[in-house]
Amino acid sequence: MTTIDTSRGSAYAPLILAPNQPDHRPYRGGAGIARFRGTAQPSPYSPEDFVASTTEIFAGGGIGLTILPDGRSLRDAVIADPIGFLGEDHVRRYGARTMLLVKLLDTAERLFVHYHPDDAFAALHLGSPLGKTEAWVVIDVAEPGSGYAALGFNRNVSNTEVRHWFHGQDAPDMLGAMNHVQLSAGDTLLVPAGLPHAIGPGLTLVELQQPTDLSVLLEYSGYNGLTSDDALLGLDLSTAVEGLNRSAVDHDALSQLMTAGADGNESLFPREADTFFSAERIQVAGRKELDACFSILVVLDGCGAIEYAGGRLPVSRGTTVLSAHGVGELTAHGDFTLLRCRPPRP
Repeated sequence: MTTIDTSRGSAYAPLILAPNQPDHRPYRGGAGIARFRGTAQPSPYSPEDFVASTTEIFAGGGIGLTILPDGRSLRDAVIADPIGFLGEDHVRRYGARTMLLVKLLDTAERLFVHYHPDDAFAALHLGSPLGKTEAWVVIDVAEPGSGYAALGFNRNVSNTEVRHWFHGQDAPDMLGAMNHVQLSAGDTLLVPAGLPHAIGPGLTLVELQQPTDLSVLLEYSGYNGLTSDDALLGLDLSTAVEGLNRSAVDHDALSQLMTAGADGNESLFPREADTFFSAERIQVAGRKELDACFSILVVLDGCGAIEYAGGRLPVSRGTTVLSAHGVGELTAHGDFTLLRCRPPRP
């Protein structure tokens, strides 16, 4: 857990967030987050920064939760004042849940082949009302031209084949059956629940996702402390792979999930993502008005300020800001690029 790096204002002031990077994660990374934020890398195994997080890691213990200046977790604060943080319309539709987790993620090694369950699977087998659809905004590639992800199978795959891969930990065969997608800074990619994927080394992303830590690992061998028991969320193999999309994903389907970055205001993901979250890339040149909502702001480059009724927050590349609905309208002022991440709109 970590605290917010600010002593400014009340619950209804936007808050600058310090890094919140759980240690001892199962894969190496975090140097890209340190470069982006201008901070130290906590350890070689701190590849994720949980931003404005009401979500703890699957193992529990409160790890991953954002802690407010008054010592409460953001999760507890939202439960205590859901309308103040989220707004009446959101609470009427979703209750006292933010419905969003934002992470910074950086890979020093290829991330294992895995998938995330959908809502129905999570409710039936894992006691969670939410699964985990996610989406990525690539902010840096350590070696230009080398960034990639493996996404979806390039042919129909049988259940027997998946079981063989898992028992033999046959990573080359798994990856050989998957589509490989080149990624560059500015690219975005929607990853629906159920779709197998892996992320290549040297990528730094902003990741929006449903607020859970549910991953079924088809590959675990060679990763920090992982065992076959860890890989399956406590499920047997037959059950664990029921939620996996084993159908071929063709070029047209991949193209619909992926868009290239561009300047100016834009919805970064296809319409399918609107059920889960949304993000805009906003180019600020002078002043830009932002409507009142629960949102997480990530400054991608440049510098300036976020102004609100009670004051002004200086921001620059790598700054992350939590803004509650009760803060009201914001004004972005300066010369910078802003990623604005929001929950699904009721």
